[in-house]
Amino acid sequence: MGAPATLEGWYVYHEFRTINWEQWKSIAETERVRIMQEWSAFANAQANIERDRKGSYGQYIMAGHKADVLFIFMRPSLAELNQLKADLAKTSLADMSQSVYSYISIVELGGYMAKPGVDPALDEALQARLKPEMPPHQHVCFYPMNKRRQGEDNWFMLSEQERREFMKAHGMIGRQYAGIVKQIISGSVGLDDWEWGVTLFADDPLQFKKLVYEMRFDASSARFAEFGPFYVGHRASNESLAQWLRI
Repeated sequence: MGAPATLEGWYVYHEFRTINWEQWKSIAETERVRIMQEWSAFANAQANIERDRKGSYGQYIMAGHKADVLFIFMRPSLAELNQLKADLAKTSLADMSQSVYSYISIVELGGYMAKPGVDPALDEALQARLKPEMPPHQHVCFYPMNKRRQGEDNWFMLSEQERREFMKAHGMIGRQYAGIVKQIISGSVGLDDWEWGVTLFADDPLQFKKLVYEMRFDASSARFAEFGPFYVGHRASNESLAQWLRI
């Protein structure tokens, strides 16, 4: 029983950080303004890279206590993500915050999505999915997940046909949310602690609950899925991020 073929695109770096509020409040307002001006230049540089289709970038303010902000970077290589990590660490905003969680993965699609006789590298529609622009939706939800490997519920011991049948039913649920929830699936086997990272985007965050709840009743999730922590937040422009920090 061989492993199914996969198609890979850009590498993905989710960086979750918390603000050191005591340190932030202790500095003068002029210094806070300078820090955010510096950050805006950094974020705008990332946006320009996305515009040139050499990567992708999004920044979000997070709900709950697990993180305050999320930065999502996509690049063609892991080395470029490592350079981004260093560039981020050099910013003054990084000095005022600390990383509380990060996730490394690579955009992944099933190999069956490649058209017969067509080089995937020349399929523009396929390449747009493997190298996606950051969706414009106002809210984000991220969680890592595994497929279970226990007794009769061992996903990796199922035949290809069995896996296809499970995923067909799973996909039917997802299609009901087409145009409402956008998802980017990234593979992380051998790259991070879980097997996949799932990033959902929607204008209405309630749709995250509805979609994930409905998926829980699908056999492929009920029997085989193991979920990590969920992180949810809303999209932030440079201006709204500064306003949130009350400059």
